[in-house]
Amino acid sequence: MINIDINCDLGEGVGNEALIMPLISSCNIACGGHAGDNDTMMQVALLAKEHHVLVGAHPSYPDRENFGRATINISEKELKKSIHAQIGNLSLVLKSLGVRLNHIKPHGALYNDIAKDRKLAAVFLNSIEEYRKDVYLYVPYRSKIEEEALRLGFRVKYEAFADRNYNPDLSLVSREESAALIQDPKAVMNHILHMVQKGTVLTLSGKEVKIKADTYCIHGDSPATLQILMYLSQHLPKNQILIKK
Repeated sequence: MINIDINCDLGEGVGNEALIMPLISSCNIACGGHAGDNDTMMQVALLAKEHHVLVGAHPSYPDRENFGRATINISEKELKKSIHAQIGNLSLVLKSLGVRLNHIKPHGALYNDIAKDRKLAAVFLNSIEEYRKDVYLYVPYRSKIEEEALRLGFRVKYEAFADRNYNPDLSLVSREESAALIQDPKAVMNHILHMVQKGTVLTLSGKEVKIKADTYCIHGDSPATLQILMYLSQHLPKNQILIKK
């Protein structure tokens, strides 16, 4: 059997965490940038603790209006201040519950921007320097943030998206396109199987591209999230794959 990690973005206002938490192995908690506040962070962290799910911070551009999915005009100083505050607030919540911060995973436009912009990646890494030795950073394979993080001695885990289609350059298909999201549970499973068993991802163009993945993301705010996770928990073991707890 192969053990894999399934992560999910939570605390984003959907309210489905109690149903999702038993079906995943790590979660990324919104910490005030695009969604979330101290109450939601506490609620989700308590559920994670109950279900033995690893907890990560999910910081973003401070942009609730666009749910963190748009690049915004912000100074390096203000971005670092915001990221530091977001993760710091979640860390205080976790400390009060005796829960360890396992990882950091940027959200939305920030995630995509630091994947391709080396200067911005350096700014982000500078803002999380205090977590460098003890906390994993979820990064996409073959990205600028991966290169900078490894150069600076950060601990990384490679992330792939189970419910998103890829372009041949390993960027995600834009959400403005109808084929961006994969909503059919069986199609999501096949997407994961391809990556786990072959070490490649089948891109939207039909081209196979090498990919590395230590963790696979299912977005918590998609309409089919629960159905996808229930399907995976039932059918992945039939393919000799377990979601590790």
